[in-house]
Parts: sequence; C-alpha cells; structure tokens
Amino acid sequence: MSPSALTPVTSTTELTTSAINHTIATTAHSIAPTSTSTNTAPSTLPELNASLLTTTLTSTPRPVPAPNSAEVWSQNICTDHMITASWTSTNGWSAPSLQPYGPLSLMPTAHVLHYATECFEGMKFYRGHDGKLRLFRPDRNCKRMLRSATRIALPAFDPEELRKLIVALVSVDGAKWLPKERAGSFLYLRPTMIATAPGLGVQKPKEALLYIFACCFPSFDEPGAGPPPTLPAPNPDHLTANGHASTVSSSNKPGLRLLASAADTIRAWPGGFGSAKVGANYGPSLLAQGEARARGYNQILWLFGPDNDVTEAGASNFFVIWRTRKGKLEMVTAPLDDGIILEGVTRGSVLEIARSRLAVGVKWEGLEGLEVVERKYGMGELEEAVREGRMVEAFAVGTAYFVSPVSEIHFRGKDLDIPLANGESGVYATVLKTWLRNIMYGKERHEWSVVVEEREE
Repeated sequence: MSPSALTPVTSTTELTTSAINHTIATTAHSIAPTSTSTNTAPSTLPELNASLLTTTLTSTPRPVPAPNSAEVWSQNICTDHMITASWTSTNGWSAPSLQPYGPLSLMPTAHVLHYATECFEGMKFYRGHDGKLRLFRPDRNCKRMLRSATRIALPAFDPEELRKLIVALVSVDGAKWLPKERAGSFLYLRPTMIATAPGLGVQKPKEALLYIFACCFPSFDEPGAGPPPTLPAPNPDHLTANGHASTVSSSNKPGLRLLASAADTIRAWPGGFGSAKVGANYGPSLLAQGEARARGYNQILWLFGPDNDVTEAGASNFFVIWRTRKGKLEMVTAPLDDGIILEGVTRGSVLEIARSRLAVGVKWEGLEGLEVVERKYGMGELEEAVREGRMVEAFAVGTAYFVSPVSEIHFRGKDLDIPLANGESGVYATVLKTWLRNIMYGKERHEWSVVVEEREE
C-alpha cells in the first residue's frame, strides 16, 4: 500500500485529538502522523488493503429502472454488487470482498444500534458525454470518511485504499447501471462504516464493518425536479405537530425555500461533531425538516447562537452573494474553524473554482469578479442586505442538491425574497454549476475528474 499523507488532527479538543491519533496508530499505523506521539506502539495487525479484494459476481442480476421513475425516486434501488470489509480489534482488517448486493446480519445488541457508531459518505459517479465513467474528487470523500470514522472511535484506514475499493465497485457495475446511452446522468455512492460487535457495554467498538454500495438517485437540482405523479403528494394540511395552523410558504418562485430554525433548535455546536459525517447529525434534524416540508419549505436554514449565525441549509452548505455597503461584491459562506460546518466536497470545489476564475478584477463573459469570504455572519446581516437591495443571490451546495438556488428564506415571521437574476437561478450559481458539471461529465479536462476503467459484461 502507498500511505496517504495526513496531518495531525488539531481542530477538536486535546482529549479528542489524542484519542483520534491513538486510534490511527493502533488501526492504520502507516498513515499515523509522524509528528504526533501517542505513547502507543504501532500495531502490526493487517490494515485495509484493496489489493486483496476478492470478487463474486451475482447470479441473479437486478433490473435497471428507467430514469426519473418511481423506483429512482424511492432511493432504494441499488446496483448488483457491494463491497464489504470487516475489522476486529484482535485481527485487524479482513480482505475486502466484492459480492452480490444483499442484507447485512447484525445481532440486536450490535453497538451501532444503540450508540450511533456509524459514519458514511455521499458521492456520485457520472457517465460523461464522451462515454467515460468518472468520479469527482474521490480522494476528498475518502479523507473525510477517515476523519468521521476516527471521530466516533471506529477504526482508521488509508483513504487511498478506500478510493481503490470505490473504483472497483464502479468499474464492475458502471457499464450496466449507467450505460453509455445515458450520458449526462449519475448514480449515488454510499461508503458506510458501522460498529458491529454485540454487547451493551458503553465502550470503543471492537468490531466494525465497512461496506460500499451504489444507488439510483434523482436529480434534485434540476428546475421542476420532482417525483412522477404516481407518487404520494406532500402533506397538504400544513399543520404543526399540535394541529394548529402554521406559517406556510405560498411562493411559486423556482428555487429552494428555506425556513430558518427556531431559537430552541440547534443542529451542531462547537466542540461537537457537526464536522463529521455521522448518522447522529441527521436523525435529530428530521423532525424539523419534516415540519418545514409540511409548511411548504424545502429545507431548514440552520442558525446558531445569540446572533443567529447562518450555518447550513438542511445537510448542504450555504452561500450568499451580496454587495457590502461600500459596493464590494462578496461571496460569503460560514467557516470551518469551530467544527459546526461539514467540510463539503462541493463547498470546497465552489470556493476553489470561484477564487481562481471569479477573482476581483477578472471578468468572465461580462460577470463581475468578487471576493470569496469564509466568515461568520448572522441573519441580521442577511436581512439587512435583502432590505437594502444589496443581496445578489444565494444558493445551497452539496452532493444531493449540487448547486441549487435559494429564492426565499422565512425568518421570525418575515419572508425574505432572494433575487433570481435569470428567472430560475442567480447568474453566479448558474456559472459555478456549469463549470463543475463540465468537469464531472468530461466536457472540461481537469484533475478533479477521475476516469474509471469499466469492466464490460
């Protein structure tokens, strides 16, 4: 294996940092930061090794659903195969296995079922317009999954080995499930790790399972995207949990409509685990999300603290573009330094490509350059920008929603209308989305785009 270079973890408390470094040293010593002392002898147990992958192809292939069908919108139709690899504290990592997709076996006392020891990644693979299969910056997802796993005491691994396993699954199932005649489409990938050891003791996991599967997934970011009419419509009653009438969005504008979180509802906090992609970040937010959708909104705009700092939109990162009172054009998003915000791959890509192609003084087809800013800002600042006509546009970014314009934010009884300069989106969101999509689907050659050699049936 070729170890991936990692730097010592420094963004959490000293105790957590020490524990994370200890986990890496004892479960994936080849990537342990050399500058960090854990007072622990490096483990000699086997590490995750993609070169040991065994393959058993399915004898009962599954049918591929039609695009945008009810099956696709169910987000429950997976490809023919998955990859698994198990880990124990006494034997280390097993040889990975590519095998037919199917159920997992867990005891009722499995650690994950009681203590939320689970993390995952969300990513996609794409059928390019040139006929090739591609991944988009998979190294970023694999490194983030390592951070998530070690944050909740799951075993470490070399991110490069995880990347190789993801490539292996795509190469086997890509040709059938994302055929060349479906150029410009994608499938969703979900690498996952869970603690599997039976027993109710509240302690670090002693057994774990890594598994990777691919799932048919709809395009949430397309104008007018929605399930076919045969699927149930959203709840039309727009009632609160107590049955009382509530504020309902009546906007017919395109774009996402966001409901700002209430003062007593917090998604993540400093020193917590908002920066890790773990299931425990999502379950508690579903109640508020469901209520928002019942009232006609797409997602919650999560706020934090006495100043109502803007953090994330649902499970997506959130951006605003506005003019300062001095007339400077800025693109602003919340920072990563306090551990509240998930370091999204799309977020990072938007920031990097905007800094390189939309810098101040640079004009791209007439677009004014802007300053890219990562800092805290509150709803008061956002509300002032809307009221004073300085708001240019806003959008959410992530794997599922990609780059989706925001048209409305409801905050403390007020509807804040966000401009959509071209009718369905802001011009900057449109340009950023086009640039990223061209890379993902091979229209632009770029180092972020990783071509996967597929195995023909």
